[in-house]
Amino acid sequence: MSRRHNSTAQVFFSPVKAFLIIFNFMSRFTATLVILCFACTAQSQNIDGTWRGKLTQGPGGCFPVYFIEMQLKVEGLKIYGSSYHFSDVNNFVKENFEGVYDSKNRSLTIQETGPTTFHVPPDCIPCIKHYTLALNRSRDSQNMIGDWGGRMMNSQMSCPPGRIFLTKETSSIFNEIKVDTGNLRLDFYDNAEIDGDSISVSVDNKVVVTHQMLTAKPITVFVRIDFIKTEHEVVMIAENEGSIPPNTALLIVTAGEKRYSLFLSSDVDQKKILVRFIYEKPK
Repeated sequence: MSRRHNSTAQVFFSPVKAFLIIFNFMSRFTATLVILCFACTAQSQNIDGTWRGKLTQGPGGCFPVYFIEMQLKVEGLKIYGSSYHFSDVNNFVKENFEGVYDSKNRSLTIQETGPTTFHVPPDCIPCIKHYTLALNRSRDSQNMIGDWGGRMMNSQMSCPPGRIFLTKETSSIFNEIKVDTGNLRLDFYDNAEIDGDSISVSVDNKVVVTHQMLTAKPITVFVRIDFIKTEHEVVMIAENEGSIPPNTALLIVTAGEKRYSLFLSSDVDQKKILVRFIYEKPK
């Protein structure tokens, strides 16, 4: 038989080992903080991009329901960008805006600074709006919902207020490109599987392409820039959605030595996409 020995175990930490344990803990703690901070930054930056939806307006407004697209940018907690209010791409108001993002309450406060471009019926007056929006996220989508009010352009009269609902989108139906050359080449391709998508194209309200199918071979349009009239508008009209909705197109713009790629997507609600070219004299 073996004899049982009663003994007390003693553990000793050297100063070096203790330092390594503390250093390892602090490193993990710091890494966790960095990940959390990065997640917070990524979350706030995730609102950057294109948001599109609908506005409702009380009695006395020009349209009881119409569309809005916000092209929103974020720098820290500061928000700025452009908004388009429209019934279609031929009747719209473009306004710049600025505001603040409250990451704690997941809310946005936005104030428009006034119209920069507008094409509206003669009896309609653009409204300079302010918005209070709440941000909501789900696994598949992001949306913002809230209230808006404002005043009429060149007046202190209030606009009939209303509600606003926006959804995060992957593409814009209002695009602007600044160019410094007088000749542009536009090549339209099917952006995905060739499925029978067909388009028409107009340049400054003149139809130049009618019901042509998008394929791997481009539909080419040439645009001559007028140096006196510095803005030119190209509208792509989705004539159908092919066998795989929506109607998607890749537009390659060649402006001198510069090339731009635009991914255009339109559906049954928004059949038109506008690209505005703005000439700026070379410096």
